[in-house]
Amino acid sequence: MATLFRWLLRLVSVTILLGILGVGLAYYLASRSLPDYDKTLEVAGTAGDIEIVRDNAGVPHIFAPVDRDVYFGLGYVHAQDRLWQMTLLRRTAQGRLSELFGRRTVETDTLMRRLDLYTHARMSVEAQDDETRDALEAYAAGVNARIEEINSDSLGRGAPEFFLFNAPIAPWQPADSLAVIKLMALQLSGNFRDEILRARTSLALPDPEMIEDILPDIPGPGIAELPEYAALFPEKPLPRFAEASRPAPALMPVAPPGMAGASNAWAAAPERSAGAGTLLANDPHLGFTAPSTWYLARLQLSSGGVIGGTIPGVPAVMLGRSEHIAWGLTSSYLDDQDLYIEELDPENPERYRTPDGYKSFRTRRSIVDIKGAPPVTLTLRWTDNGPVLPRKAFDLDRITPQGDVVSLAWTALGDKDSSMSAAIGLMKAQTVDAALEASKAFVAPSQMLTLIDDQHIAMKLIGAMPARDPQSQTQGRMPSPGWIAANRWQGTLPDSDNPVFRDPKGGILGNTNNKIIDRPFPRHVSFDWGDSQRIMRWQALMQGREVHTRDSFIEAQLDTVSPAARTLLPLIGRDLWFTGEAAPEGTPLRQRERALDLLAEWNGEMNEHLPEPLIYAAWLRALQDRLIRDEIGPLADEYTHVDPLFIERVFRNIDGAGKWCDVLRSAPKETCTDIARMALDDALVRLGERYGTQLESLRWGDAHQATHKHSVLGDVPLLNYFVNIRQTTSGGDFTLQRGVTSGTGNDPFANVHGATYRGVYDFADPDSSVFIISTGESGHLLSRHYDDMGTLWRRGEYLPMSLDEDLARAASVGVTHLVKP
Repeated sequence: MATLFRWLLRLVSVTILLGILGVGLAYYLASRSLPDYDKTLEVAGTAGDIEIVRDNAGVPHIFAPVDRDVYFGLGYVHAQDRLWQMTLLRRTAQGRLSELFGRRTVETDTLMRRLDLYTHARMSVEAQDDETRDALEAYAAGVNARIEEINSDSLGRGAPEFFLFNAPIAPWQPADSLAVIKLMALQLSGNFRDEILRARTSLALPDPEMIEDILPDIPGPGIAELPEYAALFPEKPLPRFAEASRPAPALMPVAPPGMAGASNAWAAAPERSAGAGTLLANDPHLGFTAPSTWYLARLQLSSGGVIGGTIPGVPAVMLGRSEHIAWGLTSSYLDDQDLYIEELDPENPERYRTPDGYKSFRTRRSIVDIKGAPPVTLTLRWTDNGPVLPRKAFDLDRITPQGDVVSLAWTALGDKDSSMSAAIGLMKAQTVDAALEASKAFVAPSQMLTLIDDQHIAMKLIGAMPARDPQSQTQGRMPSPGWIAANRWQGTLPDSDNPVFRDPKGGILGNTNNKIIDRPFPRHVSFDWGDSQRIMRWQALMQGREVHTRDSFIEAQLDTVSPAARTLLPLIGRDLWFTGEAAPEGTPLRQRERALDLLAEWNGEMNEHLPEPLIYAAWLRALQDRLIRDEIGPLADEYTHVDPLFIERVFRNIDGAGKWCDVLRSAPKETCTDIARMALDDALVRLGERYGTQLESLRWGDAHQATHKHSVLGDVPLLNYFVNIRQTTSGGDFTLQRGVTSGTGNDPFANVHGATYRGVYDFADPDSSVFIISTGESGHLLSRHYDDMGTLWRRGEYLPMSLDEDLARAASVGVTHLVKP
């Protein structure tokens, strides 16, 4: 027995020693790729020497004698800090993820090959002006200088992830940067997902007119009645029952419905500013990732200094300020995508029906290489309307007649996309007028551009707007027959049709993804908007002060009061509060009374330390599910977020919407009060199972945790504790400090989408402007800059956004000199 014990002890000791050695080796290899910010490096391809000053947050300030070298420096620092992220973005756009990740990303690659984004990006290089092409080439040279340095000096392959997913890093090309912009356009455009959901809901509802309730229009003048979806295809059988949706493929860049993009921006003219200078606040909203989508940088160009948020892979400050102007971006919700049902020739499936008869598809073969498996050969097909999508992608087969296919029209699918030139022109503009002129070259993704210079403020929808026929059968709201001429696009509208607002009499402009204009179809911009609630709170905060300051704009950015809660709670609880006799402790009735007592005193603030936001959110979630599940069955799972307009329509019985409260499969006739009471009981049971029955001890922040997830390693057990960044947060789906809940899974209240960048610019004192991103500059998990801004971001704090060169040098943590050999 003693001998056995000794051998077991030796075995355990050796195992522990090998484990320590393995961890030590992994740390050594990973740490080799940590960038050194304080060095001199000889590089080829520059006109002169480049100086990169890193401030104490790791933000690079790039100085060079000519603009080309500044872009070279930006490419170099992007590759220093975010090479894995850039590589993943490029592979996603190219449809080459499966070369690294095997079969689990084949569906994603298949979709990306069919969209052919990378080909469109490559063709669009020639559509840029000379200055932009020069910037793209210089930027690519800077990225490649870093890749060459990694290879020649054995710098740990550039990032730890490359040890886990080994593949050569191809040199960066100008087309790669344009492909990143097109990929962002895909992530920010959700119109076609809305079309699919509307069509599926139309097929599932027992009364097609009820679609106006569950998918309500933003209040305003009505539109012409749409046909029932099935009526568009009278001789083609379509499923009349709802099915659960398929899970999203791995690394799919297309956002789920309601998650395609959002943002806030508002500006004040000098007469509404306490300092008599213009003000601008902007916080674009995206899914939380580690590292963030954004990377802060300062470029010292010949036109002056520019500082703000860049996207790794793109040679421009996409939002921020210069010495002369400041600009912010918000999702416009322009309807720039349409789906078409394409009827195949019954005698030849290689042809599809057009207004002029059957026509052959345009085709091309493409091979998807798959790690650990044989390659897959695809036949890519295009119609006059656009590329043919995979039949099962996004549950398209649930709305497509048997034997037909679906194509996609989208403004980003063009070979002359000059959006990059618009970004460079905007960055160099000296006035609001010049910036508006530069914005005309923008194609996709469509955005609301908010601008200030020292005297003027403006807001404009930028991006190409589709020209639709007034006789379109679905007005772009559902898939339509692609062989009917009236359904097809007729090019794009002129830039003069894009809504623009300048120097309003009230001195305030803003956008929270709300409805911005009320024009009849087809110049309507969109039927579906991203916000009907935050705009009300924004109006109250802006009009509550005669003049504003940088701090009042920050206060508005961080506001956590939910106008939806203030509107809906009195409606759904009006017949439940203070009714009935006191119930015994420990009974469900007593628990309901305690919940109602808490909510009765609540002001609608979605504060992470309070129990009321969690009770409210759980109640509304259970309420919507009870209202819709018996009508649309498993499709209710697609309605992951509460729609306040739907709840309000039902409880105010607008146009008879109160009928949603009656349960179809029960004999009694339920009232809305009955459903509200039952939903509250449902919510309290679920909260008790997950968080405990002591309601006063609940905390919204425990459920509303923001997880900035690593795109590849974020779900790997053990590793996820090191690569993901977690924070308890305030805010909610409808607050200005927006923190959109996941709406699915075991953590439906997790914060997954919000302000990944915040900036506030004050032209009364430009160097007092501030900004922050949600994680840190570095994508390297061993870097102190991986998550150092995350704590500030969570607390609602900011970094100084100064163009003062001496200030940057005083706070420097390192200076990199890129010198000619």
